[in-house]
Amino acid sequence: MNLSNLKPADGSTKSRKRIGRGTGSGRGGTSTRGHKGAGSRSGTSTKVGFEGGQMPLQRRVPKVGFKNPNRVEYVSINLDALQGLTEKYSISTIDFDTLKEHGLVSKNDLVKILGRGELKAKVEVKAHAFSASAQKAIEAAGGTIVKL
Repeated sequence: MNLSNLKPADGSTKSRKRIGRGTGSGRGGTSTRGHKGAGSRSGTSTKVGFEGGQMPLQRRVPKVGFKNPNRVEYVSINLDALQGLTEKYSISTIDFDTLKEHGLVSKNDLVKILGRGELKAKVEVKAHAFSASAQKAIEAAGGTIVKL
C-alpha cells in the first residue's frame, strides 16, 4: 500500500447532486426547484423556523420560567473530597490552583466548600464561599479558612 492507491471506504462518501446540467442528467430543466413561483427564482429564502404556514414550534410551545442574569453559580466541593486530596497528596494548603490542578474545577469557576463528610487533617482552605457546617468542621480540625 502506498499513497497512490489510497481511497475512502466503500459507502463512506457520496457524490454531490449536479443540478442544471441538461435533461439527460435527470436534474436539468427546473433544476429540482419545481415550476414557476417565488421558490423557483434566485434570491428566495424562508424565515428561520417557518413551517409552511403551520404555527411554528417556537410559538406553539409556551414560555416558562425565568433565568436570572445576575445569578452567581458555584462549583460545590465537599469536605470528603478535601480529605481525599490531603490523604492522597499530603497537601497542607488547598487553594483554587490545587483544585484546578487535580481536575475538580475549571479556570473560570467559583468554588464553595460544603460540609458533607468529615475533615481530619489540619488544612488551610482558600475558596470563594463556605457553608456554615464546612466552616465549623475545618476550624474544629485545627484548619483555617480564607475567602477569596
